[in-house]
Amino acid sequence: MRRGVRLGVDVGSVRVGLAASDPEGLIATPVRTLARDDACDQGAGSDLREIATQVNERSVLEVLVGLPRSLSGAEGPAAALARRYAEALAASVSVPVRVVDERLSTVAATRALRESGVKGRAQRAKVDQAAAVVLLQHALDTERASGRPPGELVEPVSCPQQGHAPGQPGQATVTGGLDPNA
Repeated sequence: MRRGVRLGVDVGSVRVGLAASDPEGLIATPVRTLARDDACDQGAGSDLREIATQVNERSVLEVLVGLPRSLSGAEGPAAALARRYAEALAASVSVPVRVVDERLSTVAATRALRESGVKGRAQRAKVDQAAAVVLLQHALDTERASGRPPGELVEPVSCPQQGHAPGQPGQATVTGGLDPNA
């Protein structure tokens, strides 16, 4: 098992839940819930900036973003959203970003909150953090059991700039630098 703090990210359309591991990678704990910005809107992306701050302050080894697959393993619209978010995040931080299967993490988090007596609006405010804990703990356990980093590595992609599509001049390349053709 590699030593180092991991940051777990549960991406929703409205909120982003964060969880962090201890330096030994044994246990995941909740950090906070962020309001989700569309990182491609001018002046937006405060959630990505806050995650980058957490990465620096905690000396994070890697960031693990939940990939919500269906029970069959297929990827739908929510998974596409998570992948795009992970790509934008990878362009915003100086550490590797990986997507990890988070099937049923929100269901497990909701159940755990309900069983602990958290209800209604209070539950909505905490479910994203709790889901981030579930996905991060699963990733830690998977790495400990297999000896390999969990999930798949994400290549950084910046948001489209005026008139540019991702991968066009002015965008981050797979190495994270600016395209030399810009």
